[in-house]
Amino acid sequence: MRSEAAEHADFQSVLRYAQCWEDADILLEGLDIQPGDTCLSVASAGDNTLSLLTRFPARVIAIDLNPAQLAALELRVAAYRTLSHAELLELIGSRPSTTRTELYAKARAALSTQARSWWDVRPGAIRDGIGGAGKFESYLSLFRRLVLPLVHSRALTASLLERRSAEERIAFYDTKWDTPLWRSLFRAFFSQTVLGRLGRDPSFFRYAEGSVAEHLLARTKHALATLEPAENPYAHWILLGTHGSALPHALRPESFDVIRDNLDRLEWHRKPLESVFENGLAQSFDRANLSNVFEYVSEAGQREMLNRLADVAAPGARIAYWNMMVPRSGERVLPDRIRTLTDLSQRLFALDKAFFYRAFVVEKVIC
Repeated sequence: MRSEAAEHADFQSVLRYAQCWEDADILLEGLDIQPGDTCLSVASAGDNTLSLLTRFPARVIAIDLNPAQLAALELRVAAYRTLSHAELLELIGSRPSTTRTELYAKARAALSTQARSWWDVRPGAIRDGIGGAGKFESYLSLFRRLVLPLVHSRALTASLLERRSAEERIAFYDTKWDTPLWRSLFRAFFSQTVLGRLGRDPSFFRYAEGSVAEHLLARTKHALATLEPAENPYAHWILLGTHGSALPHALRPESFDVIRDNLDRLEWHRKPLESVFENGLAQSFDRANLSNVFEYVSEAGQREMLNRLADVAAPGARIAYWNMMVPRSGERVLPDRIRTLTDLSQRLFALDKAFFYRAFVVEKVIC
């Protein structure tokens, strides 16, 4: 089956994301996975797919069009199997390390030939930490190294990430961080043109509505002032190039052993979402993490995807996804089959630490 997204962007060679820039904490609460469930998950870099395992589903089926993204997921799986928690954090780049090449060699034994081939020719990406190996992370690195120092000192950046009360956070942001130069350079660097060329893909904005930069600027204030930046792994990585004391869900100590013990419940396949249930790969599903897949397709494409998913969904199945610049609603395109859990979606979105999106949508298949 054809994939609309694949017709407009390269999903064959580029590692677009070396980390999942979507908040697994709200994803897990939204999906409410029950022991024994069958879950679908867009693989991306693998973090959120692995987080699903902490809820003891019977099966997690990860899918992606891009072999590079599947190689990223597979290396994480191998690292959970062969490394300690501390070593995993070093390999990712969450912690400083001078032994990542050796850590990769340990994990490499658990990789498929295809994944080995992908990573073996990228020793620099391994030495620098595999969490920084994607196109999007390289874009954020440019911001951190070239743009941010023009606006704020390292000391002020470190101070931004200190723990404060809600009132103190807002005062700090308004009086010390949110300068005219910050806003001007932010708008230029995170414009649709620059982001499309250096960070994502121009085709990803085919259906975008509104100003990308203005949206991101407002969401950045939400993450750095309304929420607690000291607990935000995404803010830490963007500003410092490491996670520091703030780890995403899959990398937390309490998640490590649970994920490792449940890795045999995970499988991954290179195929479009539209064809997951062809050729007997699976008969049904209970929960689905769709990432922001509807960002890249038309409303008609969304309707087609959701119709196919609804055809095979278990009673009461839930799906969750993010909108960035393209407003998508399953209930709008399939009102007889999909119901948006509006209150839950809005409550969780207010807590979303990954601040690129304008909506988090949790929906229920009703027939």
